[in-house]
Amino acid sequence: MVFGEYEMKVLVTGGAGYLGSGLCSELLKCGYEVYSYDNLMYKQLSLLDLCIDKKFHFIHSDVRNQKNLKKYLNKVDVIIPLAAIVGFPACDGDKTLARQINYEQIKFISDNISKEQKIVFPNTNSGYGIGNGDLYCKEEDGMKPVSYYGITKCDAENYLLDSGNAITLRLATVFGMSQRMRLDLLVNEFVYKALTDRYLTVFESKNVRNYIHIRDVLETFIFMIEGYDKFVGEAFNVGLSDANFSKEQVVELIKKYIPDFAVTYSEYYKDPDKRNYLVSNEKIESTGWTTKYSLEDGIKELIKGYKIIINNDVSHFRNGFPIGYGQPT
Repeated sequence: MVFGEYEMKVLVTGGAGYLGSGLCSELLKCGYEVYSYDNLMYKQLSLLDLCIDKKFHFIHSDVRNQKNLKKYLNKVDVIIPLAAIVGFPACDGDKTLARQINYEQIKFISDNISKEQKIVFPNTNSGYGIGNGDLYCKEEDGMKPVSYYGITKCDAENYLLDSGNAITLRLATVFGMSQRMRLDLLVNEFVYKALTDRYLTVFESKNVRNYIHIRDVLETFIFMIEGYDKFVGEAFNVGLSDANFSKEQVVELIKKYIPDFAVTYSEYYKDPDKRNYLVSNEKIESTGWTTKYSLEDGIKELIKGYKIIINNDVSHFRNGFPIGYGQPT
């Protein structure tokens, strides 16, 4: 994006990750100069197609390397800190690491930028925890995280909002294909297992959460950068208003396109994340923001994408684009 004679520069930490790899590509298409910062913990190759672009820069480094991180903070106008330890199992498994990446990284960024620089931060709406029964969770209700993952992300959001120089996005459960695929996300995982294992075991099937397509998330970051002065200091729920679905409802949608798999509903296991809430996206919708992709669009997309993955070298897929929880980007 060109402002006068100046091209705006964006730093994306976790830039080779599930969101980051697609975001770097979209930012370049919009004319931004992009610095992608990632430690490539999982040897992902998701940014190779961007290397031809002169406005793309890759920094192989860990966000805990504060000296190096500060060097690149000083080069940019916008920071999108995506690097994170994701999910309750990984965060509970190493709480020190989770705190360093999910909170201390964000605090360091906030403390070491000028008032002219911009931060757009992705939180998780899992911080709403068990929700408010039949009432829709709104931004003014505040967050009540249950898992350590939610606690670290919400602590970071609170710090940023207190600074007054950030926009925070409370993302619904994301789904859809990416250059750096994740199969631990609920819709992605359910479709994959329906195609490969031909059965699903679903726990707490009546629990409700909100969903959003990855491409709509990427567009939201760009929307917020371009409207930053109007939205700074605010938190926004980001999800599909017609997709406050229970797990059972998601399974039934998948069955429309993959009818021949078995499902077992079990209450044996309880989700430590305690996600069960309805979410209102009215605030962000009132700004003129809209989505392009439905949950059914994503299911059809995943079926196509998994045909490529399943019929390719699965061992490479597992090594290069790991399946499971705990991805730091």
